[in-house]
Amino acid sequence: MKKLALSLCAFASLLTSCSSDDDNTTSQQQIVTPVSYSFERNGESSVSFSGQTTRIAMAGELISALKVETNTEAQLDGMFAHVEGNADFSDADLNASDKSIRSKVAASKDYFSANATLSATIKSDFDLWIEDQATNVFPNWSTIASAGNAGQLQQAGGGSLRYINAKGFELNQLVAKGLIGGLMTDQILNNYLSPAVLDEASNIENNDNDVVEEGKSYTTMEHKWDEAFGYLYGAEADASMPVLGADSFLNEYIERLESDEDFAGIAQTVFNAFKLGRAAIVAKNYTVRDAQAEIIKENISKIPAVRAVHYLQAGKVKLAENDMASAFHQLSEGFGFIYSLQFTRQPNSSTPYFTNAEVMAYINELSQGNGFWDVTPETLDTISEEIAARFNFTVEAAN
Repeated sequence: MKKLALSLCAFASLLTSCSSDDDNTTSQQQIVTPVSYSFERNGESSVSFSGQTTRIAMAGELISALKVETNTEAQLDGMFAHVEGNADFSDADLNASDKSIRSKVAASKDYFSANATLSATIKSDFDLWIEDQATNVFPNWSTIASAGNAGQLQQAGGGSLRYINAKGFELNQLVAKGLIGGLMTDQILNNYLSPAVLDEASNIENNDNDVVEEGKSYTTMEHKWDEAFGYLYGAEADASMPVLGADSFLNEYIERLESDEDFAGIAQTVFNAFKLGRAAIVAKNYTVRDAQAEIIKENISKIPAVRAVHYLQAGKVKLAENDMASAFHQLSEGFGFIYSLQFTRQPNSSTPYFTNAEVMAYINELSQGNGFWDVTPETLDTISEEIAARFNFTVEAAN
């Protein structure tokens, strides 16, 4: 009932919230929340997530570069594992940055600080997809693809050309959708919203006493929450009032769910929880803060699940129509979202909805033989049904 009460408070009110005390030893506290994600200290904004904006921009350039056949593997690797000062990007500010994509893939405190081996394996998966694109797909850019052979296929009716590897995987889609999980989702849910990060060292004491970081207007706890916010909204022109569709990662796909009547309301629920959680930090109310984090974990975790099922089913339809290029495009997006399921987070738990082992079982099943050339409708339906059941929605709802 306590969790339900907190959730209702977060959802129902943009302006105030309630807090609950198990022993009633403290009075109920009112938290005033701005309509927008706007917080100030001494007349200066205390919101900062520039590092997240930078990594989203880097990821966007990488995904675009994976579709330019004249790029070399070294160029793509440089974009993925950027070193400060290297001219890897078209944007000089990105080149000057000390940030990189690769360093934050599978790098959350909760999931990977004690599992360096798995983190390295996941990073290696991205490395291998990039290598496959550069060494196998690019050299066959003008070749007609077939089972076991990389190349191009055109969608039915003179549609788009799709460039695939020997198994029919559109590798730029694997990287793009894999980053939604391995970078954005993992960092939000399993790193910056984790009490292990928010409450690390003297963060609580400093936040309680409004001790800000040196030369900054924010406390460390405030900044960590903002960094989680940034991985979803960091590409927005005005993140304080996001309009969505600002990038091709989480921001785009929460908009996709919002436009589906079966999942409408998810975008506002997540935004409200981010605002209320940040206001709770300002108010030093960590019970309300943590309740909002659980709302965010549950709802953001739905995104790769719903979209995985959506694309598997769309691919199945295109296979039946013998439009292999369209089918492989849809299935590649589904593959990337399946891969992202291992970075989800069940609320009020320390575990994902699907473990790495479960995810890799699906990946291996889709990769058997000639991959998408051999996949059956029965396999796509079984995987879809199992994902939908785990998240308590129907396959039909995701279509």
